[in-house]
Amino acid sequence: MNFNLTQIPERTAKPRNFGLTMVMDKGLSLEEARNFISVAAPHVDIVKLGFGTSFVTPNLRQKIELYQEAGLPVYFGGTLFEAFLIRNQFEDYVKVLNDYNIKHVEVSDGSITIPHSEKCGYIEKLAKQFTVLSEVGSKDAEHIIPPYKWIELMRAELEAGASYVIAEARESGNVGIYRGSGEVREGLVQEILTQIPAEKIIWEAPQKAQQLYFLELVGCNVNLGNLAPHEMISLEAMRVGLRGDTFHLFLNNKD
Repeated sequence: MNFNLTQIPERTAKPRNFGLTMVMDKGLSLEEARNFISVAAPHVDIVKLGFGTSFVTPNLRQKIELYQEAGLPVYFGGTLFEAFLIRNQFEDYVKVLNDYNIKHVEVSDGSITIPHSEKCGYIEKLAKQFTVLSEVGSKDAEHIIPPYKWIELMRAELEAGASYVIAEARESGNVGIYRGSGEVREGLVQEILTQIPAEKIIWEAPQKAQQLYFLELVGCNVNLGNLAPHEMISLEAMRVGLRGDTFHLFLNNKD
């Protein structure tokens, strides 16, 4: 940090196992990616090339290498995994991952229906070679999953070899763990946390109010995902109590 302040909560140090910040790149140019890295690299742990954007992104290899050279792991959005899967091209997908030197992979079933035992089989297979991030929850706002089922699915996917489970919210933050208004389904979240370790869950939280909720609930080292590149500095400030929303969160008023 640039100067000394007392009563600043201790952030985990990179490379982090928890307290992760996952950014969604939905189509940054190479120059925009360079600018993003120059400002935010110390505070970002992983970059997701959102949904299927990597298929149509110009200079894809250069962009991936740019992130990797900055020490930022990159992975393709789960929608791309599903796009290969529904076309019976799973082995082709693995070849693409290896061709681009991708070490992380998202396994999801938000857009297509995959029997859960089959999904866990993909996780188990991929975990032998990659760090697996497994997304739980549907992108369909009408498909409401009860809390016990979220817990059951998350536990099974972690046991199958996922390093983290991602709580689905889409890039807009209005499905899955959120209502259509973006409001957190608090009962769901708190019930999940009674059974699944917080450090193993990445909460998709694209909206500031959602980020604030999880910072207040879990603390400054909560794992957050689907974050916009231009919000990294403001998010890190919020994480350590240096934004109005969290200004009093970590003060003990004794010093």
